[in-house]
This record gives sequence, structure tokens and C-alpha cells, in this order.
Amino acid sequence: MLLEIRSFRNPDPPHILRLWEECKLGRGAAKGLTCDAFEFVVFGQPYFDPRGLMVAESDGRVVGFVHAGFGVNEGESGLARENGVICAVMVHPDFRRQGIGRKLIAAAEEYLNQAGATNIVAGQSRQRDGFYLGIYGGSELPGFLESDSNAAPFLTATGYQPLERRLVFQKDIKTKQEPFDSRLAPIRRSMQLVVTDKPERLTWWWVARCGRFDTFRFLLVPKNTPQPVAEVTCFGLDLYIRSWQQRCVGLTDLKVGEPGRRKCYAKALLLESFRRLREEMVTRVEVHTPETNIAAVSLFKALRFELVDTGVVYQKR
Repeated sequence: MLLEIRSFRNPDPPHILRLWEECKLGRGAAKGLTCDAFEFVVFGQPYFDPRGLMVAESDGRVVGFVHAGFGVNEGESGLARENGVICAVMVHPDFRRQGIGRKLIAAAEEYLNQAGATNIVAGQSRQRDGFYLGIYGGSELPGFLESDSNAAPFLTATGYQPLERRLVFQKDIKTKQEPFDSRLAPIRRSMQLVVTDKPERLTWWWVARCGRFDTFRFLLVPKNTPQPVAEVTCFGLDLYIRSWQQRCVGLTDLKVGEPGRRKCYAKALLLESFRRLREEMVTRVEVHTPETNIAAVSLFKALRFELVDTGVVYQKR
């Protein structure tokens, strides 16, 4: 077998799309996509570097690829090249256990090191999520999902170990199933739900990643003041409709100001958001949270969310 590891070329998208489908990446990977979807979330990004996407070609056939990128700086105005990330790696099932994956990982690490990376992780997460948002992971990029059963054994075998875990919760909202809480009634009388399409921070990073998607924010606002006490961002997951056979929306950036915590504002906001989303024919919502965020985990369980997956970010030993 004559194997060549080379940089991305313009004719490669159909081959990468084929690998995406044939590698069976699990429930968290959108299926039935077109090359336009990859152009939308990968190749069309302003910071996409063809040298960072390396293809394994055997006798003229593309049999694998790895994609390396970078995080964003603190102001979200440009890349932080010291923070390298292996965004994706896959090898066709017929060509596994032949060392191709290891060679791809090595090529990605070499690219990142030469670009100045001093810290490399495998799996995208907050501030290191430049590619594949909307077609892998769901409402956020949580690292490599455990439902992608080949990821963990491969990454640990190549010298990576788990660094952080993010839980993926989903809830069916087709019917009204609200848990009783006596604190909700006075909140509903004194506050209103406000919808806006303006992001909290309009940064270069937000525009590049989320600006092209259908995103909006729900704000829980007291009737006697314009300052919200809680907010959550909604992220449209339309590229998953063919995979999940229903319309799902991701919830991200759930925030409650310090004075309003432990006053049931987050629960009230989410329940009102579900009601509004049902009116828009949304049938399911998804939310991610770090495993260590006990308060968020307790809130989602109280609202009868179901744990459907776990994402893991890995770091080189």
C-alpha cells in the first residue's frame, strides 16, 4: 500500500464527505449532509488553513483525514496560536489498524508545533471550537463524544488522556411537562420574556462561527426595569433534521446574575423558552454543561432533561 499524507486540495470535499458518512461517527454527527454544509462550517471559515487539514491517500483513494486548528484570544478578535486543537480525525473502517491514524495525528501535531502551539488538545470545546459547529456535537462542540465509540480507544493509544468532560442533555418539549414549583407563579406575574437576535458580545469569533446560523436570545426581564435577570441563547440545529427526524434547538450560555441566583430565575426562563419554542414547532432542546457544574446538572435533571451523551476533551500526556 502506497500511503501519502498531504495537505487539503480543492477537489477533496466530496471525499471528506464520504468519509464522514462511512466512518459512522455516532448520534452526535449530522448525516445526509452535502458538500455545501462542509463549506458552511469548515472550508468557508475565514481562518481555514488548507495546511491544517491533512488527508491520507492510498493508491489515489482518500482513506482518512485529520484537521488541526487553534483557539481564540481573550478578546475574541483573532486566533491564539499557542492553543492548538485537533478538531477531527478519522480513518475509513477498511483501513484501520494499519498505523494511518497515528501518522495523521503526528502530522497534525507537527503542523501545530510549527505554527507556535505550546499546548495541544484533541477535541474542540469553548474557545477552541472553530470548525464543525452545527454538524458534530450538537448545540456546542464538547470534544469527542462517547457515542463515537472509536474515538476514546484511538486517542488514548496515541498518547492522549481525558482532560475534561461535558454532559449532553436533551428534552422532548412537544407536550407541556412542567415540574411544580411554587416559586414560579410570582416570577411569571412580575417578569416577561423578551426575544432578541442581538448577541451579548458581537465579536469576530462569534460572527465567524455563529453569525451564519439562526441564533437568538431569550431574556427574563422584570416588568419595571429593562435589565434582564437571566438569559439563554438559542442555536438552530437544522443540519440535524435528517439525522434526528425532528426539529431541535440548542440552548447555550445560560446566565443568571449573582443577585438573582437561587431564586428560580433560570428555571422560569427555561420553561417560558420551551413554551415559545413549541409555538415555533420545535420539538426537542439540547444543552451541554461541564460535568463539574453541579448546579447546572441539578437544574437540568429537575426539568426532566435526559442525559444522552458525554463529550471528552483529551490532552497529550
